Amino acid sequence: MPSLVTLNNGQKMPLVGLGCWKISNDICAEQVYQAIKLGYRLFDGATDYGNEVEVGQGIKKAIDEGLVKRSDLFVVSKLWNSYHHPDHVKLALKRNLQDLGLDYIDLYYIHFPIAFKFVPFEEKYPPGFYTGVDDAREGILSEAKVPILDTYRALEECVDNGLIKSIGISNFNGVLVQDLLNGCRIKPVALQIEHHPYLTQEKLVEYCKLKGIQVVAYSSFGPQSFIELDSQLAKSTPSLLEHPIIKKIAAAHRSSTPSEVLLRWATQRGIAVIPKSTKKERLLQNLNVEDSITLTEEELNEISSLNKNIRFNDPWEWLNSKFPTFH
Repeated sequence: MPSLVTLNNGQKMPLVGLGCWKISNDICAEQVYQAIKLGYRLFDGATDYGNEVEVGQGIKKAIDEGLVKRSDLFVVSKLWNSYHHPDHVKLALKRNLQDLGLDYIDLYYIHFPIAFKFVPFEEKYPPGFYTGVDDAREGILSEAKVPILDTYRALEECVDNGLIKSIGISNFNGVLVQDLLNGCRIKPVALQIEHHPYLTQEKLVEYCKLKGIQVVAYSSFGPQSFIELDSQLAKSTPSLLEHPIIKKIAAAHRSSTPSEVLLRWATQRGIAVIPKSTKKERLLQNLNVEDSITLTEEELNEISSLNKNIRFNDPWEWLNSKFPTFH
């Protein structure tokens, strides 16, 4: 079992979880069920992943068989951009709960600090990068004029109502985190960001630690997650899994793999990780990474020195709409 970190509201969260992004619907339920059998307790999902029904089926099967209780699990979901208006926040959350078959969600993130125009469920769900037929024809995304704080305060009401235990933020830059902290009533417990040796975001990580906000890394293997999405940047960037420095450090730790080195570089610095895999051997390897390898301070610094500020998930590149989230 992975280590537990204590969030700023006292809730305990596993340092290693299973990321549900890009787990196909046909295998997702069984994948989640098998992961629970292996010892996974955190499942990181989202409205936009389109597989929450199946995630819920896997959880239900494990609970029905007595493998775990609901209280043993830490279930994560995310509010998609189309539902930022306060009138739509609880509506979207209740759809997440319905799909997952749960009464509450442990941690609920604002997926991006960007408000899209609302899309009714009956028109398209999850809507993804769709804000209406006319917009789809033009290849644009229409925004809704909703300040982040309005969305966040609607989520605070959801905490009050017992629908979510904790609020998180995702893909926020430092000034947005700072501004939110100045206006919120309930402090966010976590910030999920793209984080790997090509994008270390050290000052943002340090700021979150100072403010008691847990950093959670996604895309820990860098370009690997985005090659299958046909990202030209990812295709042209050298693989971290094949990087000479990563491979050298892996070889220095006997049977360790480059993926273990990359995950341990994060967890050893107190950053949670949510890698995805469909292979049992790799799932176990990821889950037990804290026990299998400990990097030296020199190795940690050597890996961090690979930073190039390369970001593979940048809203500036979404269709023909320019969102300056990180610029």
